[in-house]
Amino acid sequence: MSVSRRGVMKGSAAGALSIALAGSLDTIFQTSAEAKVGGAAGYGPLVPDPRGVLDLPEGFSYKTLSAQGDTITDGVLVPGAHDGMATFKGSRKDTVRLVRNHEQTASGVKPVAPSSLVYDPAAFGGTTTLEVDSDGNLVNQRISLAGTSTNCAGGRTPWGTWLTCEETEGFSGQTKSHGWVFEVDPTGKRTEPVPITGMGRFAHEAVAIDPHTLEAYLTEDASGPFGLFYRFRPRAHRGQYHAYLEGGRLEVMVCRDLPDLSLAQEPGEEFRVKWKAIPDRAATTTSIRKQFEDEQVTRSQKLEGAWWGHGKAYFVASYSKKEEGAAADHAGQVWTYNPKTDRIRLELIFKPGGRFDGPDNITVSPYGGGVILAEDGDGEQHLVGTDRKGRAFAFARNAFNDSEFTGATFSPDGRTLFANRQSPGVTFAITGPWHRIRH
Repeated sequence: MSVSRRGVMKGSAAGALSIALAGSLDTIFQTSAEAKVGGAAGYGPLVPDPRGVLDLPEGFSYKTLSAQGDTITDGVLVPGAHDGMATFKGSRKDTVRLVRNHEQTASGVKPVAPSSLVYDPAAFGGTTTLEVDSDGNLVNQRISLAGTSTNCAGGRTPWGTWLTCEETEGFSGQTKSHGWVFEVDPTGKRTEPVPITGMGRFAHEAVAIDPHTLEAYLTEDASGPFGLFYRFRPRAHRGQYHAYLEGGRLEVMVCRDLPDLSLAQEPGEEFRVKWKAIPDRAATTTSIRKQFEDEQVTRSQKLEGAWWGHGKAYFVASYSKKEEGAAADHAGQVWTYNPKTDRIRLELIFKPGGRFDGPDNITVSPYGGGVILAEDGDGEQHLVGTDRKGRAFAFARNAFNDSEFTGATFSPDGRTLFANRQSPGVTFAITGPWHRIRH
């Protein structure tokens, strides 16, 4: 994904979340020298890591929990391409579980698991479940799903499971169809390698779930034509494991005033949307996004992360380029969909030319009312934070290579931030004086 995406974020703060909303450009991604080193806000300048792995502010430290190629047990190796993650209750009061995606397709370190956890033996994707103690030490890890493909992002369910998404519609040599969502039980007791067909077959990226209605909102990262934003309305409303396997209605978003999300360029713009039924959600012969003419739906280049919060579904478009077929240029957007009003709202936008770019994964910080964004852009890669005033700062820098950050997520108690470097895959546990954030 190495294209020009250096951007500037516009906005201010949105309630307690303080995700950048309509407002001042300068207060979000400042261009002063002080802001560039993280000194204007946040936790202060980044301190070079003598090991050349992860630069963090003074007082913060990291532990490497699980790296690609590590031995799990009996010769089983940790797969690579670490991606989306979420945290869950551990087996003890002092532990937390992480379920982590591996965005491998048909090559890499193949996950080795019991046949009961393998969907397609030809596929190299899947998930790993880690258990970590309160000091950030790895207690154990295991392969929790195997035989899936290109597991990029996903979403945490209100009933405490992980939905892992396949960002593909298939590959050469597959023995089963791909492009599905699978459910993973962090405890390891109930996971079955069964696709949730009701959520459609397409190049899934992420899922955000309304905890009240259990409706799910899904992003699609695809081109030729660009992807769509989906809503899944489940038939079952029990809010428990495998509820989605009972099926439901899958729809695509339509905004008559906005055929391409890139046309919105000012934070605060709102648009009313409708939802359209899908002729063939299994994409038996034709990809879902190709079952509609451009004027029938609303498309976007590079739809990425999705997250539910404050009664809304947040979803991200990482970038848009006219030279690649988009209607307008930008280096990243964050949108919200409000189910009570049936409106989408442009919350922030990156304009080309700034220090940070390529928004992808996002997680809410328990400290200071801000967020942590995983950068997937050009040049240096950062975990980018915002404070409650909407000011951005570099919280971490990949000092090892130019690989993106992925899977940023806080432990339930807020003491530890977990994040991945995708390649070579490694998971970090980051701790420090979180309450020291500058405002």
